[in-house]
Amino acid sequence: MKKRLLSLTLAAAMTLSLAGCRSAAPAETTAAAESTTGTAAAETTTAAAGDAQTEAPAETEAPAGNFKIGIITGTASQGDEEITQAGKMKEKYGDMIVTSTYPDNFTTETETVISNAVAMASDPDLKAIIWCQAIPGTAAAIDKVRETRPDMIFIVGTPGEDPGVINPKADIVLQVDEPGCGIVLPPQAAKQGAKTMIHYSFPRHMSYALIVARHENFKKYCAENNIELVDVTAPDPTGDSGITGAQQFILEDVPRQIEKYGKDTVFFTTNCGMQEPLIRSVFENGAIYSLQCCPSPFHAFPAALNIDMAGHEADVNYMMEQLQAKVTEYEMGGRVSTWGVPCNMLFISAGVEYAKKVLEGQTSGTLDEQVLRDTIQTCAEEFTPDAKMTVDYYVDDNGNAKDNHFLVMSDFVTFE
Repeated sequence: MKKRLLSLTLAAAMTLSLAGCRSAAPAETTAAAESTTGTAAAETTTAAAGDAQTEAPAETEAPAGNFKIGIITGTASQGDEEITQAGKMKEKYGDMIVTSTYPDNFTTETETVISNAVAMASDPDLKAIIWCQAIPGTAAAIDKVRETRPDMIFIVGTPGEDPGVINPKADIVLQVDEPGCGIVLPPQAAKQGAKTMIHYSFPRHMSYALIVARHENFKKYCAENNIELVDVTAPDPTGDSGITGAQQFILEDVPRQIEKYGKDTVFFTTNCGMQEPLIRSVFENGAIYSLQCCPSPFHAFPAALNIDMAGHEADVNYMMEQLQAKVTEYEMGGRVSTWGVPCNMLFISAGVEYAKKVLEGQTSGTLDEQVLRDTIQTCAEEFTPDAKMTVDYYVDDNGNAKDNHFLVMSDFVTFE
């Protein structure tokens, strides 16, 4: 195997700087201004990496004060990053952390989503809940909890509800800058040789404001980079055919699309559960893969490529080495990329650490913007020491910045 060479490629240098897992702004000021989020400029904060560790400490750290922090995640069936990171935080802080999951078929089991949150909040010592991914039903669950616990702090990551729904309910919302990804991904794919982009989604996802905004940017920036954008409707994993049917569709459709458009095709899907078969098919057929819907070196790559993660569940360096080895094995040099920071794991880590600071009185209120930004950067560096995160406000269609909703971006890592 040839020596690993990781090329850190900034897909577009962002003129909006960090002042905090969903996106980065584009390289040019004009492009940034055209983002449908209208992201507001924020000051850059770079926290020193110091001796940041990729693994949680072996010994449990006792919290200052008598409080607990809850973490709600999905199960491992749609992606195990969130539940893995919840476990890491419990290893780190012991009984201070309480974990729970929401049902896989959350769209039809909203009452279970709500009741699980209420059950967690019934512990009077529990003062904050970190929720990632914040699937549909989260806002209703927050409302129900606050009927009896108005003091509960909610920090939600990767919301599945539109900003107008979740922003008024949660104290803090953390999200990959999806519209920004629509700007930076096409030029990244063009550098990787893409002539066509296949965009897999389904009506439920295409009703989400930020996913739609990303898709609109895909249209514009694919055209600017001479990439043909092709929309393909896939089965909704929460529908009758379930996640198995959706995955089978991807396995069958990717070869068809490559036969039609050639190997210089980049594939993208809006759904986490479809990433594994998509990656596997792209590698087996020699196409291009630039980024997941929830960017992370851990997201779907291990299962798709049969990478043994035992003992390395949060070790980014190990994961990058294994990915480079697979890229070399499949002769895919330059055609595969991701972020060096696992966004959803970051949201859980930063959410817990920030909530802990709030509860220990280290912040000026529940939303201390600078402390939050610093916490996001520090937690990112614990995964990847040289990580540089860009964090901007979500700005609605009327140009109003939402000071509790933060969009996050990192750099591309391209495997040679």
